[in-house]
Amino acid sequence: MDFNLSEEQLMIQQAARDFAQNELLPGVIERDRDQKFPAEQVKKMGEMGLLGMMVDPKYGGAGMDSVSYVLAMEEIAKIDASAAVVMSVNNSLVCAGLEKFASEEQKVKYLTPLASGQVIGAFALSEPEAGSDATSQKTTAEDKGDYYLLNGIKNWITNGGTASYYIVIAQTDPEKKHKGINAFIVERGWEGFEVGVKEDKLGIRGSDTHSLIFNNVKVPKENRIGADGFGFNFAMAVLNGGRIGIASQALGIASGAYELALKYAKTRKAFKTEIINHQAIAFKLADMATQITAARMLCLKAACEKDAGKDISESGAMAKLYASQVAMDTTIEAVQIHGGYGYVKEYHVERLMRDAKITQIYEGTSEIQKIVISRSIAK
Repeated sequence: MDFNLSEEQLMIQQAARDFAQNELLPGVIERDRDQKFPAEQVKKMGEMGLLGMMVDPKYGGAGMDSVSYVLAMEEIAKIDASAAVVMSVNNSLVCAGLEKFASEEQKVKYLTPLASGQVIGAFALSEPEAGSDATSQKTTAEDKGDYYLLNGIKNWITNGGTASYYIVIAQTDPEKKHKGINAFIVERGWEGFEVGVKEDKLGIRGSDTHSLIFNNVKVPKENRIGADGFGFNFAMAVLNGGRIGIASQALGIASGAYELALKYAKTRKAFKTEIINHQAIAFKLADMATQITAARMLCLKAACEKDAGKDISESGAMAKLYASQVAMDTTIEAVQIHGGYGYVKEYHVERLMRDAKITQIYEGTSEIQKIVISRSIAK
């Protein structure tokens, strides 16, 4: 693994850092407080090529590598984890899945506007009774010949209220269990498709999270992704790549909290000296820096393996498992270092602590990552 970033990668990292500081930082506390989706900022992210980073330019993407994606995700998540998850879902779950598995017609019609940032997408897998157990799909897609009839409810859908296109996972043949599951592209505004209530969340409150309701929605046969029964394999393959995005988001949350804690420790005085000079604080920062560096290496390793065309099920799971734990540990310590100031919104670290928790839950809980890793190492 080459630890030297290319000139292009460094430019992408700097561009994302500048954007986060200049466009995302102003108003981030208010967006969190008011649960306001960063619509203007997401539009600018699309114009910068951040919503289809790894997609071939012929489909409107930026044609970048996965390492650049990790670098950009970290910089965005340092400042606004809500904007980062919009970026992650559109890149890792929606665009990546369509580019790899969709038909040419589907790519032209749907991938191009998604990758170019004209619209954003959502990935609808989770249900009220199907979270970690993705095989237990209750949403049904009944084959009616030239179309499917879609019925059911999806939960916790990121970009649920703002997406134009949705990748929906549904059960077509219950007798075949996971081999009877299909993936479909559903358009916003189709008859029978309703966006449910917006979730009032602990963290990533600027992110748009809704339930989705499907009541006899007609989905054209040409909107099924892949062969009949491919939906479960499609979802698992997409989630493997998605874990790099969430790991990078967790990394960004951790490094953002660390930078704030370090800055505060160098200026805050107690007992006639800056608190960084007290070993109790210095050792906390040393642990944080070490763990963040290790998490970054795991993220970059997974990204390099993805770019090399290798199986990333194990490396992606390791990156997400470790980086999400580092995000929790680091943000908690950042609040502690700030003392009473860390408990108020003005100093940002309390928001980062709230944002960190979800990285241990969505796109596969930490427990699921351990299952994936243990099965891989047992082979």
